[in-house]
Amino acid sequence: MSHPKTDPNNWAANTTRNTVRLAYWTGAWVLTMAIANFGPRVIWQFNEPLTIVAILINLLVGFGMILANKRHLNGLDEMHRKIQLEAMALSLGIGLVVGLAYRNLDVTNLIVSNAEISHLVILMALVYLAGIVFGLRKYR
Repeated sequence: MSHPKTDPNNWAANTTRNTVRLAYWTGAWVLTMAIANFGPRVIWQFNEPLTIVAILINLLVGFGMILANKRHLNGLDEMHRKIQLEAMALSLGIGLVVGLAYRNLDVTNLIVSNAEISHLVILMALVYLAGIVFGLRKYR
């Protein structure tokens, strides 16, 4: 009998299961984020207790997503883990540096609009996606 880590069929099944689990947790997090953002205005007319509950649920689901991501990473082979970690490092670094510069532009009134966190999230997601694509090409 082969070891679960070395059995290619078992590894592929575990990777698929972890990827699907991560997709579900990510979808649930996005859904709870939308509810926490739009619910107060659209559904429950700024009822404070409901808003707090929605935000707490979003936090809990977010922690579940983080744990699912960790399980996903731990189940990957060394090359795919390296690609993921390099893309995450690039996304975090660029997000931090550009995000703080963007905030400084807002604070010093060098831009006419307010610095929005959604812009930073979009930037980080695009950098992460580009990091994955370039990493997969690099290690082909």
